[in-house]
This record gives sequence, structure tokens and C-alpha cells, in this order.
Amino acid sequence: MHKIISKVIDIIYIALFLLLTFCILTNSRLSLHYAFTGLELWFNNMIPTLLPFMILSGTLIRMGLTEGFTTLLYPFVKPLFRVSRNACYVMIMGFMCGFPMGANCVNDMYAHHKINHREAAYLLAFCNNIGPIYFVSFALPLIGCSKILPCVFGMYGLPLLYGLLLRYTCFRDLQDKNLPDTRQSCQTKHLGLFQALHEAIYGSMQSILMLGGYMVLFNLLMLVPHLLTGQAPQFLAPILEITGGLKILGSAQPLYSLIILPFGGCCCIAQTYTCIQDTELSIRDYILHKLLLTALTAVYYLLCLRFARLW
Repeated sequence: MHKIISKVIDIIYIALFLLLTFCILTNSRLSLHYAFTGLELWFNNMIPTLLPFMILSGTLIRMGLTEGFTTLLYPFVKPLFRVSRNACYVMIMGFMCGFPMGANCVNDMYAHHKINHREAAYLLAFCNNIGPIYFVSFALPLIGCSKILPCVFGMYGLPLLYGLLLRYTCFRDLQDKNLPDTRQSCQTKHLGLFQALHEAIYGSMQSILMLGGYMVLFNLLMLVPHLLTGQAPQFLAPILEITGGLKILGSAQPLYSLIILPFGGCCCIAQTYTCIQDTELSIRDYILHKLLLTALTAVYYLLCLRFARLW
């Protein structure tokens, strides 16, 4: 039975590949438009906003300086979330730097044995979000939102509350301090500035190139529904790739845009998988948490519309 299912899945993949190839060959101008949109968004949005943070974060982790970085915020985070300083650093980067920086930091911390597997799974559940600069300067003006604070709470307050809920339910077994990783000792060698910087740049460039490939591909996938319906796939587009999808929607469906933003789209999920693929962390659990957060966000905005005007 398992072999039959595997064969069926293979046939579906081949059929989808042939369909996309056919669409590209027969609609070269439209496929070029979507591919270029993904490349342009990657070059203009992802590289300048994400790459510097990836390099700086990777350098701090490899030099063992993350605990000092969290000195100011840790006294406020520890009593509520009861996590280690390294976990606090992941929380800061995940909320401040945007997709997929949270997942990238979780991977770096786990790979360098500064957090254990259980703590990594907990952080991945709520610390991989749309960046505030992207949200306030790009998303909110695009959808025509007139009240920023309720939307900022919906984007960042809800994941924090969700993380707090998880800490005292599903992850109540976490220790207040980091436990040694069972794979090997946490006593890893800290690198010097130039060696740490070299490794951080090398790793970050690999990651950013992979993310660019994903953005081009998932924007190109919009070609198929476009050809089937005769127009740009408005509701499907943000589910495939969030930035290109929001540009297609514009201010036509602000509620839908706000609700889909925490999910991040399939492209962000694929990017997250790229970041954690060498770990034992579960992408299925990550997707489940994202779906739950999206549902909570939908309830929140529906209540907001009941009592306030957001646009």
C-alpha cells in the first residue's frame, strides 16, 4: 500500500512539473513577469533588509556574544517565558528581523549547541514572523490601514501571547536554564572576530541565495492559476508568496491580507524548512502552529472590526 501511495505522489509531482513547464514555454512573457517579480522582490527587499542581520547574528553566535546582547531585555523576558539568555536572543531576532530570521537563529543556536532540541522546538513555534519594518513600511500602507497599533498587536502581540501559552502548556517541561545537548557537550569553541565573520558571511550568502530561489519559484507558480482563470490569482497569491501576493491584492482585501500575514505563505514555509532541514525539528509542527496563529489572528481582527474601524 505504501509503495502505491508513493507511486501516486510521484505521478502527481511529474504531472505538476510538466504542467508548469508547458505553461512557461507557451506563455514566456507572463512567466518572465512573475519570475522577474520574485527576483526583484528578493533583490530590493530581502537582501538589504535581511542579509545584514543574518551576518551580524551569525557573527555574534559564533563569537559567543549573544548572552551579553540580551542583557537589557532578559530581566523582563525571563520571569514570563522562563527561558535561557540564548533563547531570549532568538526571540529578539525572530520578532525584529523577519522571515526566516527566527528559524535561521534557531538553527544556528541549535547547531552550535547553545540551546537544546526542546527549547529549539518551542522557539520555532512562535518566533519566526514578518519583520516590523516590512510590516509597518510596506504591508500596512499597501492595504490602506489607518490604525497602526491594533495591527501591530495583531502581528506581534498575538504570537507573544501564544508563545506564553505554549510555555505553560505544551512546553511546561522546559527547564529555566539550558540543559546540555545530548548529542555532545555545549562547551563549544568560540571563534575570533574575523573567522566568525568569515563563516557568518559564507553561511548567510548561501541562505540568502536559497531564499531568492524560493521567491522566484513561488512567484512563478502564480502563472498556472493566472492562465486557468484569466487574471492574477488574488486570493491564492499571498498563500503562495506573501510579498508578491500582497502587491497583487493591494488594498482590495485588507482583512484577508492582515489575516494571512502571520502564516507567511508557502514560500516562507519552504524557506523555514531550508533553515531547519539539517536538524530534527519538525516542519509539520511549525506549520500547525502557524495555522493556529492564523486562526487566532482571524478571530482578533473580526473582533476589532466589530468594535473599531481599522481602514
